[in-house]
Amino acid sequence: MCGRYASSRRPEDLVEEFEIEDNRVVTPLEPDYNVAPTKEVYAVVERPPRTEESGDAQPPERQLRVVRWGLVPSWAKDPSIGNRMINARMETVAEKPAFKRAFAKRRCLLPADGYFEWYPTQQQTKSGKPRKQPFFIRPADGGVLAMAGLYEIWRDPTRDDDDPQRFRWTCTVLTTEAEDAVGHIHDRMPLTVERDRWEQWLDPTIAGRDDLLGLLVPAAPGRLEIYPVSTAVSNVRNNGPELVEPIPAEESLT
Repeated sequence: MCGRYASSRRPEDLVEEFEIEDNRVVTPLEPDYNVAPTKEVYAVVERPPRTEESGDAQPPERQLRVVRWGLVPSWAKDPSIGNRMINARMETVAEKPAFKRAFAKRRCLLPADGYFEWYPTQQQTKSGKPRKQPFFIRPADGGVLAMAGLYEIWRDPTRDDDDPQRFRWTCTVLTTEAEDAVGHIHDRMPLTVERDRWEQWLDPTIAGRDDLLGLLVPAAPGRLEIYPVSTAVSNVRNNGPELVEPIPAEESLT
């Protein structure tokens, strides 16, 4: 699964990196080195441009949006369902009722510095459970990790039509079986989308299941680097660049 990640890039950097076409002003998020479910995150999407004129439909344009992590399907009666929808499995995403509509038309990229996974060690906690060593997994070249995601727009029935908060934008991260380099830590990992496939993945006019799944492949061998980090990241209240700094092997629980 993917339950925590780091996202520290500025919106203006993401606009350049992902070639954003829409000129809307995005409220900047603080650099977050311990992104957890229900937090607000950046998402790259393709949507029809805003226009006050009627007429021919405009082609979609690439936009940077702020969304909440934890997908709320458009048909949901209670938005708290999003707390359980932080990941969507590649193997079933095209069939699951909570995800299939978004998979067909509302796909996104979720920019990340990298993500965290925890590995159970031989040491035990006071309760007798294995202590877990956190690891940070990021692109070896220091570039952005474009995680494959889905987004939904949920209409809050308790809010008035003129309430700017009436629509809630939410997202989920797609996962797959982990490659060998990561699999010894956790059996699942987030799917990433390579740069040359961004356009196809984001294009809402592409809806063929096999075509879409063919765009999603695990990271190429050697593309990711993995190293142990401080157990401070296990507490979601902790935040800061020190959480993604490698620690000496002798200081890890392994």
